[in-house]
Amino acid sequence: MSKYNLGNNFYACERFAVTRDLSGFVLPVDPTVFDRLMRRFWISLVALLAFPAVALAGPPYISDDPEPTDDGHFEIYAFSNGTLTRDGVAGGTGIDFNYGGAKDLQLTAVVPLAYGDPAHGKSEQGLGNVELAAKYKFLHQEEDGWDVAVFPRLFLPSASSQVGDHHASLFLPLFLGKDWEEWSTFGGGGCVLNQSRDSKNFCIGGWVLVRNLTEQLHIGAELVHQTADYKGGKDSTSVGAGVVYDLNDHYHLMGYAGPGLENAALTNRYSWYAALLFTF
Repeated sequence: MSKYNLGNNFYACERFAVTRDLSGFVLPVDPTVFDRLMRRFWISLVALLAFPAVALAGPPYISDDPEPTDDGHFEIYAFSNGTLTRDGVAGGTGIDFNYGGAKDLQLTAVVPLAYGDPAHGKSEQGLGNVELAAKYKFLHQEEDGWDVAVFPRLFLPSASSQVGDHHASLFLPLFLGKDWEEWSTFGGGGCVLNQSRDSKNFCIGGWVLVRNLTEQLHIGAELVHQTADYKGGKDSTSVGAGVVYDLNDHYHLMGYAGPGLENAALTNRYSWYAALLFTF
């Protein structure tokens, strides 16, 4: 899982549906923003499905869960996401690679191709902030009542001069979760060491409730809150709904969408995430 998945987009180039303004663009809303958003969505979705052999519970939700990839197994997501604000659209398409390195240990690398599509002005694309992370589960529901894990994540400076953040940051979260009958719940959060000239340290947290409707179909709802991540920014709160459909033991489709509730025009009018997950 990845997620900052905490996971649908942190820097508008990962699965963390956490939003930022578009690299300083301060532009009025254009009547064609919706058309531009839908065009970008379908372009990203086609790019996502172009991966022939690739595509967690974390994804498609912003919040992650405490369950690591099984020892010796892989979870690979081909993902696409985006967020609409008053300034335009930003998001990314890429690969979220997870490997079970040992019992209760997951190793993660995320490589995103990020984009920014302002309401007015030139669109930009490039390699976003590559993520390196490790998840370790240290409490187990069978013995302790809840699964609990840490999932520190290092975000490298963007190699692109056009998109992404040009400084490193470190996310230090704690996640917990519990399963019973046809239900599961998970969430948590943490703070990000993100200090630079324009950005600042911030915290984010969220919680998810999931229902298994059938053996293949799973739906859920989520509430997320984040403090401002740049100087002069605003806190944000959002809700979202997610769905996962298991095509078989190896291929899984997932999607997520939801609006912002607090300071939505600046931070998140609405966001989406879609992925093909390949497990083996």
